[in-house]
Amino acid sequence: MIALHHVCKSFDGGSTFAVRDLSLQIAEGETLVLLGSSGCGKSTTLKMINRLLEPTSGTIEINGQDVMRRDPVELRRSIGYVFQGIGLFPHLTVVENVEIVLRLLDWDEERRRKRGREMLELVGLPPEQYARRLPEELSGGQQQRVGVARALASDPDYLLMDEPFGALDALTRDVLQQELLSLKSRLKKTIVFVTHDIFEALTLGDRIAILHQGELQQVGTREEILGAPATPFVRNLFAKPAKQLAAFKDVLS
Repeated sequence: MIALHHVCKSFDGGSTFAVRDLSLQIAEGETLVLLGSSGCGKSTTLKMINRLLEPTSGTIEINGQDVMRRDPVELRRSIGYVFQGIGLFPHLTVVENVEIVLRLLDWDEERRRKRGREMLELVGLPPEQYARRLPEELSGGQQQRVGVARALASDPDYLLMDEPFGALDALTRDVLQQELLSLKSRLKKTIVFVTHDIFEALTLGDRIAILHQGELQQVGTREEILGAPATPFVRNLFAKPAKQLAAFKDVLS
């Protein structure tokens, strides 16, 4: 379980806060979506979980252990991380990109190669077709699949995803969302997923945490949020595309 207790983050010594008094619990096997507009604190929150950023105050625990008491490099290697920029190494082949964390973990070459090929199969990129390609030879959606495969290669319990599909076209994004749902049901990972897209949040989240100006507005299932918005901000956020959301609820029911 991931637990955040009264977490705050300020970049200017406390004059303003990117995240203010945030408390959340993410259960084992749950996908929690952090939803909000740019600058609301969702990506900052994600980065604090694996200490890419450190909280100004409050505590973040993974399996009951304060992340600030763990070695940051070891912590990051134990958590899968997928982000919008993908960050593949252009001079490495696809399978070498997938294996990069395994190399850092000192897996032997045979074990790395076997796992790398397994991961490519898992994300729908047959290794006999894609393993030796360079990233520039792939589409954006295929590159993002490689990013997911890399994040899952070491079999982490936790997966952090920072707007991973945001730069993709709508059709590719929809396909990858459905594939993520399939992976989630098979692998039973705990996922924290950041997005600004309401429909992506409703599609992927077991629960959704809505942030605004660094503060938590509401956390709950899609039914709870759509049926009983807790604040005027949440009500207005989901009222804008009301007709589309009504249709979306019909599909989900």
